[in-house]
Parts: sequence; C-alpha cells; structure tokens
Amino acid sequence: MEEDYYGIPTTGEFWSIVISTICIFAAVIILTRISGKRSFSKMSSFDFAATIAIGSIIASAILSKSITLSHGILGMACIFGLQSAIAWLRRIKKFRNAIDNDPLLLMDGENILHENLKKAHVTQGDLRAKLREANVLDLSQVRAVVFESTGDIAVLHTSDSDQELEDWLLKGVNR
Repeated sequence: MEEDYYGIPTTGEFWSIVISTICIFAAVIILTRISGKRSFSKMSSFDFAATIAIGSIIASAILSKSITLSHGILGMACIFGLQSAIAWLRRIKKFRNAIDNDPLLLMDGENILHENLKKAHVTQGDLRAKLREANVLDLSQVRAVVFESTGDIAVLHTSDSDQELEDWLLKGVNR
C-alpha cells in the first residue's frame, strides 16, 4: 500500500480498502445466510477454529495487496463449506466423538466433583464465580453444574427444594 510519510493511504488505496471491506462484508452476510447462524457460534472447537479462520481471511482480504477480493471470498466459502460438512458429519456418532468434547459434570447437586474440576482445568474460584454469576445464593439450590463442550459452564439451579432435575438435561454428560 502506498502511504505518505505519516502512514496515511493514498486516495486510490483508501477507496480500494473501502470497496474490499464492503464486498467482504456482503460475502460474509450471504455465506452466513446460506450456512446458518452456527457459522459464528461457539458450538465446538471446530466452530471456534472456523470463526478465527474467517476473521483472518477477512482481515487479509481487506488489507493485503497480495490477496485478491475473489481469493478472499473463495477462502471464506471454503471455510463455510467445511463447517457445513462437519456439521452434517456430526450426525455420525464416531465422527462426533472425534471432533467434539463431551460435556463434563462439575457439580452433582451440592457436591463438587473435584476430579472433574481437574480434568476440565477449572478452579474452585472459577466455579464460585459461575455460581455467583447464576445468582446462586446457597449450594442447596444447585442441581448440576456442567462444563459444556464449548468451554462454557452451565449452572442448573432452583430455589424450589422440591424441584427435580430431568435426566434428559444431563444426557451425554460425563460424570
């Protein structure tokens, strides 16, 4: 990019960046509409990696002289296509097991599962912070705390002491 002494792009370079940005932005919207909202979700490690790759391609296509607009759009289309293919292949259990992490139970009711905290690399301080974030006032309110495959921590709780946790909600969660 030609720049003056102060690093300001020339008029031609300025408009090139603006047009590339608009085109890449439009391509992202179109590809996201085709692939679905999962394209930028945090459903699995692959989804996270795809989001990072798309961001890198966007930045490169907008700011790099060596990458053409069509190359940037083709790269994004490949990542979106890969992500759609992986989402479809996840229907196969063996493939899903190879790609995704299983959720892990961190608390079973009031009981903290210390071995699972270690497996998940979650400290008791992290756990307390999530409980506070979920407005848990007493550990007796906790029905389960799950370290999700996305890295999020879900706190299932209620103030109704008679309320039971449905088994269906913990299906597929490693204990």
